[in-house]
Amino acid sequence: MFKLNDGFDLIRDNYLRITERLEAAAQKTGIRAKLMAVTKTVEPEKVNYAIELGIDLIGENRVQEYLSKKESYLPVQMHIIGHLQSNKIKYIIEDAAMIESVDSVRLAGEISRQAAAHGRVMDILCEVNIGGEESKSGFSPDKAQLREAISRIAELDGVRVKGLMTIPPPGDSRKYFTQVKDLYDDLSDIRGTDMQVLSMGMSADYEEAVLCGANLVRIGSGLFGARVYR
Repeated sequence: MFKLNDGFDLIRDNYLRITERLEAAAQKTGIRAKLMAVTKTVEPEKVNYAIELGIDLIGENRVQEYLSKKESYLPVQMHIIGHLQSNKIKYIIEDAAMIESVDSVRLAGEISRQAAAHGRVMDILCEVNIGGEESKSGFSPDKAQLREAISRIAELDGVRVKGLMTIPPPGDSRKYFTQVKDLYDDLSDIRGTDMQVLSMGMSADYEEAVLCGANLVRIGSGLFGARVYR
């Protein structure tokens, strides 16, 4: 066990508060959302303390950072949640349980190719750029375009579409979350998919996301405290 200090005390208190709020949201919605700990810039010791508290899923934004820390982690499931370049897939193809940030048919095709070469099928989420922001990657929220893209991806042997992920613009989160939930519901009938995961909501808006239908929330600073960039 870890000896508590101020940093670990904060993580413990935050974890208890988050789980209480997720439980309250579950009582309202019937959705028991999965809590992901986002580990960008977080030291392995703090990640491991969170795992001992009960975290069993982490989200990694940067492949290089993950590779530098993975040997220090306690056993835990890992999802890739940041923008993924094709040339980095080979480094995480055996470790990731899911890639949530698939933003193009081309990227899905490369993931499929490398997953098949390793004898596996990679679970993926299609990232929707719900606000149409130029600074963010992701599929267009146009329903017809998204249906066509997901249908093409569903034909690939090495990937399995499990749902959608989004990061909404600042502002009216409920509006954007509701739009993505509507897309998720409308597209769940696409042949060859297994749509079970709606990943949306982060530290500032995860409760709102669950109330709108999210069943996976991604929390970093709300759990570990403000990020420290070095």
